[in-house]
Amino acid sequence: MDIAIALTPDPIQPPIHSPGRETGAVLEFQGLVRGSEGEVAISALQYEVYEPMAGKVLREILEKLGAAHPCQAVTVIHRYGLVPVGEPAIFVRVESAHRGEGLALLEEFMKQLKTAVPIWKVASVKC
Repeated sequence: MDIAIALTPDPIQPPIHSPGRETGAVLEFQGLVRGSEGEVAISALQYEVYEPMAGKVLREILEKLGAAHPCQAVTVIHRYGLVPVGEPAIFVRVESAHRGEGLALLEEFMKQLKTAVPIWKVASVKC
């Protein structure tokens, strides 16, 4: 499985995509910053990342999931720093032969991302 990972302070721009010949499903997910944190209105979230470890852990998770849910390619872009409401904090694209493998990989990846990767939501900026 081809794996591409980027951690960036810049707004996320999903890369141009050309699916492989064996690809039957392309799944894209964007996790957007909502306008509230709990019941408090916010204008942005602040993320911090431990870059040397985050990329390594992301790759390990994806390699393990790729063995359980065979896919052709996965692209992950995670933003850090200040992310305004309405903008994506994460973008994930999964290419798979069938939607089932891709959906399973994507779902499990997002669960593990929250608990295992050293990327933290450290503050919310109130309106």
